[in-house]
Amino acid sequence: MDTVSTKAQEGTFLSDRNTRVTMHVPDQPSCRAVNDVLSRIGDKWSVRVVMSLARSTKRFNELRREIDSISQRMLTRTLRGLERDGLVSRKVTPTVPPRVDYALTELGDSLTGPIAALGNWAMENIYAIEVARADFDEAQEGD
Repeated sequence: MDTVSTKAQEGTFLSDRNTRVTMHVPDQPSCRAVNDVLSRIGDKWSVRVVMSLARSTKRFNELRREIDSISQRMLTRTLRGLERDGLVSRKVTPTVPPRVDYALTELGDSLTGPIAALGNWAMENIYAIEVARADFDEAQEGD
């Protein structure tokens, strides 16, 4: 058997225009790069920061008040990561004390649609997921 095919994982790219089945090789640089991006935009704090900034530009403490239970350290790390990835801009106004505003970049704004779609999907399917979890847990207890 071919070594690539033993490592490959089948998958489907889903979009209106592209539903072809392709082979994904997890060790390829492109797969690692995609995983890196998905790790950034898929964590709960990044999602919440992006959706908060979708409504308007905010200062650090506004974000912290709006996003329940995020620590100052985690918000700082999340904002730095989003800024590094080009999703958030940081503008410092030289006042006393300095004013720092955070906003979505054009790239960050383009992420709000997919995040909203995923959130809507979760809301529409939460009941089915909860039922599936309960069924699974019940079956596990019987084993």
